Amino acid sequence: QVQLVESGGGLVQPGGSLRLSCAASGNIFSISTSTMGWYRQAPGKERELVGTITSWRSTNYADSVKGRFTISRDNAKNTVYLQMTSLKPEDTAIYYCNADRVPTLSRTRYLELWGQGTLVTVSS
Repeated sequence: QVQLVESGGGLVQPGGSLRLSCAASGNIFSISTSTMGWYRQAPGKERELVGTITSWRSTNYADSVKGRFTISRDNAKNTVYLQMTSLKPEDTAIYYCNADRVPTLSRTRYLELWGQGTLVTVSS
């Protein structure tokens, strides 16, 4: 019953902002040691990496979003965020959250987790 759940998607005007959240829950100990990633998939295109954040909060972004998107995390809430600003129509996609090597509550197993996605539509 381990889950990653994305939220915060919706319709936004070009140039607008949106904040996505990704919350982990279930039989896990913590995401604090895990690298978290945001991915997106636009209509008719393959899934692409948007950015990542490590356990020590080092971030990396795709060139297409660099300077506009910011990834952050709140380990106490088992949550990672994607703050999106200066949104463009080409940012329209389903956004997915990923967690790498998440320990279970017993800390005897490690899981890779994917969320089900949240749709972001940038249009006037």
